[in-house]
Amino acid sequence: MNIDYPFHFDQKGGAATAPTDKHIRDMIEQILFTNPGERVNHPDFGSGLMQLVFAPNTPEVAAALQFTTQASLQRWLGDLIQVQALQVTCRDSTLTIDIKYSVLLTNQSATAQFIRTV
Repeated sequence: MNIDYPFHFDQKGGAATAPTDKHIRDMIEQILFTNPGERVNHPDFGSGLMQLVFAPNTPEVAAALQFTTQASLQRWLGDLIQVQALQVTCRDSTLTIDIKYSVLLTNQSATAQFIRTV
C-alpha cells in the first residue's frame, strides 16, 4: 500500500493511497524539499537543496547542488530508482529541478519536474 502525499483521507475515511509511479514521484519530492534535521529519527533525511537557494549562482554552487541532491536520492531511494539525469536551475526566486530516472522494479524510465518559488 502506497500512502498518498500529502497525507489526506479518501472517501471511506481511510488514508488515501497512490499508484506506485506517483508514490515514487512523491518520495522524490519529499527528499528534494526536506532540509536535513527536519525529520524526527532521520536527521540525515533530505537534500538541503532549499538551504542553497540564496547562495551565489555560480558553476561551483550548481555542481554542489547537483552532487548533494543526487547523493540524497541515491541514499534514500537507491533501492527503487536509478537517477539518469538531474538538473537544478535557480533563476531569480524560482528553483527548478528536472530529473530523469528509471524505476528498478519495472525498468521503465520517467521524468519529473519540480518548481518552487521562494
